[in-house]
Amino acid sequence: MAVLTFRYELTARFLDGREQRAGFVLLAAFLVSFLFIRTSARLMRSPRVTWWPGSVTTSSGLHLHHLVWGIVLLMLSGFLSFVTRSVSPWTEILAAVFGVGAGLTLDEFALWIHLRDVYWAEEGRASLDAVVVAALIGGLIVLGVAPFDIHNDRSSVATLALSVGLVVLLASITIIKGKRFLGLVGVFVPPLSLVGATRLAAPDSAWARRFYAPGGRKLSRSQARFERLRARRRRLADAVAGAPGLPAAEGVTAEAPVEAPAEPPAEPTVDARLEGGLHGRSEDDA
Repeated sequence: MAVLTFRYELTARFLDGREQRAGFVLLAAFLVSFLFIRTSARLMRSPRVTWWPGSVTTSSGLHLHHLVWGIVLLMLSGFLSFVTRSVSPWTEILAAVFGVGAGLTLDEFALWIHLRDVYWAEEGRASLDAVVVAALIGGLIVLGVAPFDIHNDRSSVATLALSVGLVVLLASITIIKGKRFLGLVGVFVPPLSLVGATRLAAPDSAWARRFYAPGGRKLSRSQARFERLRARRRRLADAVAGAPGLPAAEGVTAEAPVEAPAEPPAEPTVDARLEGGLHGRSEDDA
C-alpha cells in the first residue's frame, strides 16, 4: 500500500558539509544586506535623520541604483566560483559576496519590471515579495526540506508519480485560490498546501470568480477574512520595508505645490480690434 510521507531531520552535523555551509552563509548575507540597504534607504528618505550619509539626488543628475553594485558582486563572485577550485574559507567568502549582491539586487526588483523609479511607490512592494520568495526557497533548500524522502523511498515509480502529482495538484489549487506564497512553500511542505486548498479562497482569485456567487455567503466571508489578513500584512510590510508614497508617509509634511506662473493675456483678434474701433467711433459721434 502506497503511503505519502513527509520526512525532515535536522542532523547534528547540520553545517559540516561544504555545500550546506556555503548555502547558509549565502542566505544569511542575503538577508543582512537586504535589511541594511532597505534601512539605509529609509534613513536617507527621512529628513529627520540628517546625519545618515548618502543621497538619491546629485548635482549631475546621475544616480547609480544599488542594484548595479549588486549585479557587479553577483558577476564577480559567480565568475570566481567557476574558474577557481575554492576551499574553505574561500567558498564561504564567495557565498557571502554572492548573497550580498543578491540582497542589493532584489531590494530593487521592482525596478527590473517597471521603466520608472517605483522604489517608494505601491508597485515597489514587488521587491519585498521577491525577497520573501527567495528567502523562503533558499531557507527550505538549506534546511534540506523535500516533499518526500525519495532517496530512501522504495516505492514503485507509479507511486512516486502519484505522490508528486498529488503535491503539485494541492499546490496548484492553493495558488489558484490566491495564496501564492502558501502554494509555493506547499511544494516543499505538502501539509501547508492541503490547508490552503481546503480553506476559503481570496475574493479576487480565479477560484472565487468561478465558484463564489456574487453577494453570496462564501464571498462575504472571504472578503472579511482577507481584508483582515491584508491589513496585517501591510502593517508588517510597512514596518520592514517602509510605507509607500511621498516622504510625508514617514511623518514629514510634504512640500506645498508650486503655483504655475500666470499666462500672459491673449492678444485681441482682428475682429475684436475692428469691433473696438467701431465702438469708439460711435461714442465720438455721440
